[in-house]
Amino acid sequence: MQNLVNYAVQYAERGFSVIPTVEKRPLIKFADRLPLTPDEIKEFWDKHPYANIALKTEKFFVVDVDRHDDGDDGTLSIKNLNHPEWFNTLCQKTAHNGYQFFFAKPKERISQNIGFLPGVDIKAHPNNYVIVAPSLIDDKAYQWLNHKPMIQPAEKLIQLIEEKGKPTISNKKIESFHPKGRTQTSALFEQVVKGLGPTGGRNDALAAFAGGLLFRNVDPECVLELARIANQRTQYSLSDNEVVATVNSMIKKEIRRRGEISE
Repeated sequence: MQNLVNYAVQYAERGFSVIPTVEKRPLIKFADRLPLTPDEIKEFWDKHPYANIALKTEKFFVVDVDRHDDGDDGTLSIKNLNHPEWFNTLCQKTAHNGYQFFFAKPKERISQNIGFLPGVDIKAHPNNYVIVAPSLIDDKAYQWLNHKPMIQPAEKLIQLIEEKGKPTISNKKIESFHPKGRTQTSALFEQVVKGLGPTGGRNDALAAFAGGLLFRNVDPECVLELARIANQRTQYSLSDNEVVATVNSMIKKEIRRRGEISE
């Protein structure tokens, strides 16, 4: 086996946080600690000459594409996106014939997502890591397939990762839940998410929405913000001026209904 200390030092000198591993198991406590210095790396590899190299996913994230005979083939998931230009970045082949695409991490926009697509994971947590070349797993080597820089991900790829990263309720839980005693209040809550409906009825739907909230003693400023949210969820949304005008009109109408001012 090869001593990888020189490779580990080079990674550290390029600004990466190096983690020594046996196979994929880390040999140090690495969470929330400062990166090993080149001198610390040399000292560690002197004691563990056959350690592998992993890098913390602090400044970058990885699209990890698995290719298992008994599971999903992540390469098909990537191909089905029909955007090969998104993956024109630093890439390595893993010990088990998968692929890992390395991207510069946009601040606060990419989060860990195991199961992002069938056979594809997003490794992005600052306390996560990936094994890198020329490490060996089961006597099989990781290998860089190019020497391209880590690019900034395309905005549409970021949006897809963000969308797929949103937690969802399992279908089984949804199927087993049967709402009872639905009310107009239930409908108002749902309208915040579902929007104001088709183009022809948006204004009337907005008026009814705002009126229903005001009738239930929701603060008028909150009514306006909820109306804006519902409008944003509408396919062909109204202008903000229309939303404000409609809410103001419904506030005046509700005040008259309560008899607090005269006509």
